[in-house]
Amino acid sequence: MQRVDFGRRTGILRCGGVALRLDVRTLVVCAVLVAACVLVALSSLASGDFTLSLPQVVTAIFDRGDFAHTVVVEWRMPRTLAALVFGAALAVSGAVFQSLTRNFLASPDIIGFSTGSYTGALVVIILVGGSYLQVAAGALVGGMATAAVVYLLTVRRSVQGFRLIVVGIAVSAMLASFNTWLMLTADLDVAMTAAVWGAGTLNGIGWQQAGLGAIAVLALLAFLVPFVRPLRQLEMGDDAARALGVAAEKVRLALVLIGVALVATVSAAAGPITFVALAAPQIARRLTKGSGLSLVPTALLGALLLCASDYAAQHLLPAVLPVGVVTVVIGGCYLAWMLVREARRRL
Repeated sequence: MQRVDFGRRTGILRCGGVALRLDVRTLVVCAVLVAACVLVALSSLASGDFTLSLPQVVTAIFDRGDFAHTVVVEWRMPRTLAALVFGAALAVSGAVFQSLTRNFLASPDIIGFSTGSYTGALVVIILVGGSYLQVAAGALVGGMATAAVVYLLTVRRSVQGFRLIVVGIAVSAMLASFNTWLMLTADLDVAMTAAVWGAGTLNGIGWQQAGLGAIAVLALLAFLVPFVRPLRQLEMGDDAARALGVAAEKVRLALVLIGVALVATVSAAAGPITFVALAAPQIARRLTKGSGLSLVPTALLGALLLCASDYAAQHLLPAVLPVGVVTVVIGGCYLAWMLVREARRRL
């Protein structure tokens, strides 16, 4: 293997006749984000009524005969794994929609896809009382149906970012009203359970939800990989993408389906966790100083945001809150900052 020859921002890794271009800043950012995810995850596994040190957490993972193993692996690890995986899924979904529309406001929770997934899951919970898999199916159907409605109302020759956001907000408002009606007409105990879940919570996450969710998210990310290059080409506009051989409408439809499926997977297990999809792609882009979509930094930042928010919701606040409450506060502050920044830029 030959040496790595670094320039100012990029490097060329040569091995035999193969040359791989590396972005040094992106690699550094990814390394820092991975370290931060590991630190926050270990802190989550160590904290609680049964407090452990970080070395004890590592030991407990491999020592099956210890009570600490049950606490760490059986009780706390599914929630921590779900926070990391679901945060990555939401962030990547947000990056896909923001890249498709070339608008930083076009995240699934803004344009109604998260609300649609919540509606589908809520119908199953209240009217059917189904299992986790049935709720997951309801969330997927609700998200896909909402995406289809928004897509059909938006598309002419291509999906326009501003039109998509406006139509998505309108559909989301109608679905929110329907969700409220469902809650008011449901049995009190079922409605209270659905209301807590609807705030976006990782409470009650076990290995079934975390395991199935992780498998679904990894499969969807694998499906997304072949579309990363066409997605970057679509950022240049449909005409330029078609000139490069991209079937714009087919690629766009496939990306919408993958993005909605990522959101529906999270909503099925944890409810509609908002603002991670909005904030993570833009923060990742600013950290890497990239001009286009960067999936790996975006996924890592989403994982870090949700895991850190869940840690704060459990251990840093006076009362234990659903993680969605924390992400709303963080995301709301970020959205206000972004809007003020955009307004000043146009003055």
